[in-house]
Amino acid sequence: MTPAEGPPGFHLLAKPTGATCNLDCSYCFFLSKEMLYPGSRFRMADDLLQEYIRQVIEAQQVPYVNIAWQGGEPTMMGVDFFRRSVELVERYRPPGMAVDFTIQTNGTLIDDELAAFFKANDFLVGISIDGPPAMHDAYRVDRGGRPTFERVAAGLQRLRAHGVEYNTLTTLHRANADHPVEVYRFLRDDCGSRFMQFIPIVERLPAPRTDVPLSTLGLAPGQAQHPPWRSWRDRPLYRQQGPLVTDRSVTAEQYGSFLIGVFEEWVRRDIGEVFVQMLDVALASWYGEAPTLCVHAETCGTALAMEHNGDLYSCDHFVEEAYRLGNIADTPLASLVASEQQRLFGLAKRDTLPGQCRSCEVRFACHGGCPKDRFIESADGEPGLNYLCAGYTAFFRHVDRPMRIMADLLRRGLAPAALMSWYAREDARSAGANGDGRTG
Repeated sequence: MTPAEGPPGFHLLAKPTGATCNLDCSYCFFLSKEMLYPGSRFRMADDLLQEYIRQVIEAQQVPYVNIAWQGGEPTMMGVDFFRRSVELVERYRPPGMAVDFTIQTNGTLIDDELAAFFKANDFLVGISIDGPPAMHDAYRVDRGGRPTFERVAAGLQRLRAHGVEYNTLTTLHRANADHPVEVYRFLRDDCGSRFMQFIPIVERLPAPRTDVPLSTLGLAPGQAQHPPWRSWRDRPLYRQQGPLVTDRSVTAEQYGSFLIGVFEEWVRRDIGEVFVQMLDVALASWYGEAPTLCVHAETCGTALAMEHNGDLYSCDHFVEEAYRLGNIADTPLASLVASEQQRLFGLAKRDTLPGQCRSCEVRFACHGGCPKDRFIESADGEPGLNYLCAGYTAFFRHVDRPMRIMADLLRRGLAPAALMSWYAREDARSAGANGDGRTG
């Protein structure tokens, strides 16, 4: 397959430090990926950086390109690495092409110099923060097991002081998933976040025995178990395998309830002011647009990951030997993205949907979720149902009517924020019916 047959545009997460990080978040699936590169220094070399920037720009057939840095912890590279990346973009960017920069960071290493650089070069910075201190520090600790909230908050404050554009990424797990309104209000009011992402932690575990069915062990697919490791020192190489999950993982019911709780807070006061990724994705689906988030797109394969040495993988969640496409130093990036292996990877998301998904009323908005989470059985015993299915179904059904209203407002050229007045009237009517001044 030639590069011309590949997708016109794609998204690539580049990991300049590989899996290396200064934190040891208990649920992090990526830390163990260091095992794939024994003896590596885990630093992207300048010649590879130059090759990456050139190739990622040349491979895109769209007028807008995003250079996205992730890890591990990418800020461990230091500010000069990112200065160099900006210089290279200006060298290789053709006239008429817009290029912007994003970086996902734990925030603990952001100083004034780095924050000033981000502002000067219009970086969009994603800050990982899991809520108020107790919720954040439950699992987001450093390699000495110490809490990190104060260091993250200090980094965020530096971004705000320098006027850097930022969003927040919050993972949902056992410590915070039962507190949607508290987490949302903390992000909105204390962190000043106007763009939020909520990422469910689904941390898979192998069965304790493979020679007998799970049912014989008194277990079922998706059941939570306590993990046998405690830190990065004894964590095995993580692969998207196993029918069980750790007890840190969010349950499907928790995930659905969390999204509903956030929606109910947002829809009453924050439409048009705060943007929650999952709510934006849902509205786009009800409006008739293709989902912009790969998790809920019909197919995938256009969101790839590149390691510090140039190895390209099908997806950030599938940095595993079986999903390695090649190395950009040996094969052009465009050819790897357009490869038959990657094409089939993307189509499998649609083609392996179980019957329960194919006939589901909210399939148009869900499309079965991420393949990494499709490891439980459907109601009729068919494999490949998403572990989060019950949560997705509850959420999409809950928002059906308000999403239809907002989509109709958009079609008529009106602002979806008009829905807030409808909710205010309904809440007032409910409070009056209760006769005690409280909403129903």
